[in-house]
Amino acid sequence: MRLVIAECQVDYVGRLTAHLPMAKRLLLIKSDGSVSVHADDRAFKPLNWMSPPCRLTEETAPEETGAQAVWVVENKAGEQLRITVRSIEHDSRHELGVDPGLVKDGVEAHLQELLAEHVTTLGDGYTLIRREYMTAIGPVDLLCRDADGGTVAVEIKRRGEIDGVEQLTRYLELLNRDATLAPVAGIFAAQQIKPQAKTLANDRGIRCVTLDYDRLRGTESTEFRLF
Repeated sequence: MRLVIAECQVDYVGRLTAHLPMAKRLLLIKSDGSVSVHADDRAFKPLNWMSPPCRLTEETAPEETGAQAVWVVENKAGEQLRITVRSIEHDSRHELGVDPGLVKDGVEAHLQELLAEHVTTLGDGYTLIRREYMTAIGPVDLLCRDADGGTVAVEIKRRGEIDGVEQLTRYLELLNRDATLAPVAGIFAAQQIKPQAKTLANDRGIRCVTLDYDRLRGTESTEFRLF
């Protein structure tokens, strides 16, 4: 991984356009080819990014701009993240090795397995594309198709809280940049979903599904059923 702290301007050019004026930011260039731009006040969410496969080239900036360089990050669709670098305060490279990934607790892992086997629990006509569908920022629990052929990303939790909705939102933002998948809808599935999480999910167009663990295991339960 390459870490760069630089005063820079960022422009995204593609299906959508976005502009970040000149300011000091953290640039992350990962070994998978992804590039993301971070501020110091936005927690974990990047200001903008380009997911792999993409290619980074460093060019000399035009003299009249007063900048050192222009980094052009281009994906296979021809979209570009153009980073105009005025000055660099820090530039280092680090070898992190292979990450073992997030280990879910036993109930969450079993819920994912059961729901993959009985994906029509989410709706009639649903089919499974893949479990643990890998993205540049982590694996989506289930990637499915609905009865109309649309792509659906499913995040599974034992307890559904706001951070789980935020996690799914990040996956959806990334997946919807892939023309072969978009548009991608979201389902937040959990045994219990807190009211605040449900409100946030509904506001973002994410469907909430309450899972009955015992019913999925094929046993009777006095708890609430899936609805």
